[in-house]
Amino acid sequence: MASLYSSFVGISSPNPFWLASAPPTDREVNVERAFAAGWGGVVWKTLGIDPPVVNVNGPRYGFWRGDNQRVQGFNNIELISDRAIGSNLEEIARVKARWPDRALVVSVMFPLEEEHWARWLPEIEATGADGIELNLGCPHGMSERGMGSAMGQAPQLVEAVTRMAKAHTRLPVIVKLTPNVTDITWSASAAKTGGADAVSLINTINSLIRVDLDTMAPEPCIDGKGTHGGYCGPAVKPIALHMVAEIARNQVLAGLPISGIGGITSWRDAAEFLALGAGNVQVCTAAMLYGFRIIEDLAEGLAAWMDEKGYASVAELQGRAVANVRDWNRLNLNYVTKAKIDAERCIGCGRCFIACEDTSHQAIARLPDSTAYQVKPEDCVGCNLCVAVCPVPNCIDMLPMRTGTDPRTGSPIRSAPMSWLEHPENPVGAVACKTEE
Repeated sequence: MASLYSSFVGISSPNPFWLASAPPTDREVNVERAFAAGWGGVVWKTLGIDPPVVNVNGPRYGFWRGDNQRVQGFNNIELISDRAIGSNLEEIARVKARWPDRALVVSVMFPLEEEHWARWLPEIEATGADGIELNLGCPHGMSERGMGSAMGQAPQLVEAVTRMAKAHTRLPVIVKLTPNVTDITWSASAAKTGGADAVSLINTINSLIRVDLDTMAPEPCIDGKGTHGGYCGPAVKPIALHMVAEIARNQVLAGLPISGIGGITSWRDAAEFLALGAGNVQVCTAAMLYGFRIIEDLAEGLAAWMDEKGYASVAELQGRAVANVRDWNRLNLNYVTKAKIDAERCIGCGRCFIACEDTSHQAIARLPDSTAYQVKPEDCVGCNLCVAVCPVPNCIDMLPMRTGTDPRTGSPIRSAPMSWLEHPENPVGAVACKTEE
């Protein structure tokens, strides 16, 4: 059976699933329950200097649900730990002593003043914790105080705070990056320059989840008012995958370990992050919505899939998809696909027809004397919209054309790849090609 054992920047855990720094890792009782359930590690909820922050005494979470009533997007306005740092450290020491085989990393958010780092990082190290995570990502509350994403959005501050942390601890330092930036590689590069042992991403996305149209106030609502918060949950996964991939395929950042975070709800989500270069994954929203026992499905599902695919270890899976992530101008423009509808499976709902007729290429028609539909290859551009709207699994396939002539363009199908850089209709193709080389 595949081994889920994980070693991330020298931190060992029985599986690659860690709970992210968040409400589920706020105190001893929560973390004990998580480890008993089978989680491989936790990142303790972010610690700040005393006096502790004051959190709101009301709704801290907003959310939106999909058609199946499952939460797809989650908005959080809770701040970092509102308990004294000393109390947290006592609990961390007890938990680590009882669970020596589990990863226990401590998240911190201190001002950029060396006295705080010099005082508290050695005390964190004395608890037996395995590592430090720098929270440079929270977009609400703490950012207004010059910390969180206010630091994470400025590469020079990312480098400075990373360097300061490294100067005062022998533990691995993981820098948690904010997605509220133009280019995630700038922040990652700054962290690496500052001496980071790894990066973790993404933290939450700055957002307003919804507006109550009766009260005309954003939610979650505190005494008639609302504020921006951190967006997370399944809806952010595509953004997180993109940012993880951008770091993993960046030549300057090659070899920088990545802890993947963002919308992980199933073992398949985790496998995608690992395939895009993450060394492990962190989970929060799914645990909050479904409880700690989801670790059973995550671990068992990943191990079973790895067995099926022949991956003996997490390390064998890591990064397998990175080479297939390309810039748009490197895609093969000679590749042609056409949609094909299975008439036997088609239920005649017409959703593919309406979507294509109204918003795409008018490439679908109803079969004569039938309720089923068929694709008109001479109009189909292979856009995949019909697959997206079809309610019947495997009813529509996208089939590549390997030989012959594309009935839409009248051009022969060419087996040799051709990117936009080499395309004859690109007026600067030759120049672009030389530049890329």
